Amino acid sequence: MSVIRQNLQAVRQRITDAANSAQRDVHEVELLAVSKTFGADAVLAAAEAGQRAFGENYLQEALDKIDAIRALRPDLTLEWHFIGPIQSNKTRLIAEHFDWVHAVDREKIAHRLSEQRPARLPPLNICLQVNISGEASKSGVLPADALCTAKAIANLPQLRLRGLMAIPEPEDDEAQQRRAFHQLRVLYEQLRAEGLPLDTLSMGMSADMPAAVAEGATIVRIGSAIFGTRNYAK
Repeated sequence: MSVIRQNLQAVRQRITDAANSAQRDVHEVELLAVSKTFGADAVLAAAEAGQRAFGENYLQEALDKIDAIRALRPDLTLEWHFIGPIQSNKTRLIAEHFDWVHAVDREKIAHRLSEQRPARLPPLNICLQVNISGEASKSGVLPADALCTAKAIANLPQLRLRGLMAIPEPEDDEAQQRRAFHQLRVLYEQLRAEGLPLDTLSMGMSADMPAAVAEGATIVRIGSAIFGTRNYAK
């Protein structure tokens, strides 16, 4: 059994345990395998173990990887999520090659993605990134601006606003972790009450996944626990 297959089994068990502790159906929580800095071979190993959704932060690396995998396994259907910061000059390639975008933090980016999404493709799934911890260094709309921005994005053609995403300030204490995720879930419910048909909370990574699941995460983003330690010097 490959190390990646073993790691995936362990991560899936952690998700199951977290869902059981929160009295949630584990099928409500999707695992997004964050494959940034790892090659096509690692993605294919995860795919052989049943993983289908992969998250990428770096556009050119992701495009090379997607092309390589399609050349090696044209029969394989994977779901690609762009989860990194989005520069205006990169929106066309993101709109053309990804199924989901998790880090939309301003209307300008949403407009460009909508305009540049090919008509032959289904609407691009969008998560609005919220700066739930109010960190000056973090991207994302402030909670007070989320409703206005979400409504604007929801009205754009070729996009489907699915929900909210956040990367809270790191905390070791689970109660503190849950507090930030709870704030995002409350905001999510407020937007739903305003008529936005949201169904996705993208929150939680390796260190805080159980807290995120307890507070209603529907997508958790896990990378190194599946693929190993990243080497950013490559």
